[in-house]
Amino acid sequence: MVSVAKFKSFDFFRKTPRDLTEASLSGAGISVVAAISMFFLFGMEIHNFLTISTSTSIVVDKSSIEESLRIDFNISFPVLSCEFASVDVSDVLGTNRLNITKTIRKYSINQNYHPSGFEYDTGPISYALKHDHKVEEGYGDGSIPLNSRNFDKVTHDHPIVVVNFFAPWCHWSNLLKPAWEKTAKVMRQRYHPEFDGRIIIGSVDCTAEADMCKKHHIQGYPSIRIYRKGSDIRDGSHGVHIHETYYGDRDTDTLILKFDNMASAIKLNSVKRSSAATTEYIQVRPAPPQEGCRIEGFVRVKKVPGNLIISASSAAHSFDASLMNMSHMISKFSFGSTITPIMMSDMKRLAPYLDEVHNRLNGHAYVTKLEDRANVTIEHYLQVVKTEVMGLSHQLIENYEYTAHTSLIHAPSIPAAKFHLQFSPMQVLITENSKSFSHFITNLCAIIGGVFTVAGILDSILYNTCKLAKKVELGKNY
Repeated sequence: MVSVAKFKSFDFFRKTPRDLTEASLSGAGISVVAAISMFFLFGMEIHNFLTISTSTSIVVDKSSIEESLRIDFNISFPVLSCEFASVDVSDVLGTNRLNITKTIRKYSINQNYHPSGFEYDTGPISYALKHDHKVEEGYGDGSIPLNSRNFDKVTHDHPIVVVNFFAPWCHWSNLLKPAWEKTAKVMRQRYHPEFDGRIIIGSVDCTAEADMCKKHHIQGYPSIRIYRKGSDIRDGSHGVHIHETYYGDRDTDTLILKFDNMASAIKLNSVKRSSAATTEYIQVRPAPPQEGCRIEGFVRVKKVPGNLIISASSAAHSFDASLMNMSHMISKFSFGSTITPIMMSDMKRLAPYLDEVHNRLNGHAYVTKLEDRANVTIEHYLQVVKTEVMGLSHQLIENYEYTAHTSLIHAPSIPAAKFHLQFSPMQVLITENSKSFSHFITNLCAIIGGVFTVAGILDSILYNTCKLAKKVELGKNY
């Protein structure tokens, strides 16, 4: 009994007999308000406990400079031919990759950005085309001069018409001319237009027939086109001429051999196209049916300052810079791996940080004015920032967002579309945070104790004030 009595002496919550307590109207009112306040604060605390918050911090990007970053893009050029469109990548470390084709696909489009429906096959192109080393004087003109008045008639009357679209100022055109004219003479002797006519060798001066060359989508000189009988009839679904382009060597012996094989594959007086003649030589491929090009695919770059450049390029053609127009529309331009719908469904709360809206160039068109189209390069300056998003499941998603500024400058050489890439040394880290259960219980206890204490203080003040007022009213002074 003694030990129990001693233990009771440690009671911090000693009880007051009910007979010694006094109920009051003010106490009842404060008790009701305190209970309502507790329930309200309980609801807010539960909501806060169930809500997932995010925190944002800026840290140093510790990625290695050797780590490559993927750039996905889909860009349409309404007046840049797929035949010469080239995608190049360079950076400050000395990387210089020209005419990337492995991860790039090209589709011919018209000036209204409508595709022809066919992918343009770039195929293997020789960058060391053979020309005649010794130029003989007095070779004369063996080819038939073609113009807008006789072109359709010639291509309609003969099974094969091979045309050299050239410019007198072009170095490569002048290098080809002797071999071309000698080849034309040989072909005329073997397949005379009046008695045979299976093949005709013609030439078009694009400085004199600018509209005609534009109609046939000629952008580089010289361009050797092969028109077969029936190509003067436009394709009903796309409204374009059907023809091929020759990409092989340009010396006399090679030209004679190729053209002779094409002509000999056609029987005399036959107007049918021989499939063997079109597939035997890899140097002959279908030419782009439209004058524009949609370029899509991806490239990999190092995370150092660099450039992605799209322009007209060829190792054996010349370009008239005054006629080049690099206007384009960007359907997609993004950095990093594509975020799949499954990944987005798992992290719906973080969708605002992963949305495509951070790709600032998407859906924008950059068209040069009519008076400024000549020799205009369109430059995009991109500042790229890496963002890492960590969800509650500890799944880490890397995302990249960028700012973009665009300017138009007059190019001293061939115009281009340039994307200047600058990567930030800092990165944004976004983390999802949940409240711990212990923190939730602690807050609930704090609400109960705080409300109870404040209500007790208010009740004591109000009760003593009322009691003092009654004493003053009864005239009792202390």
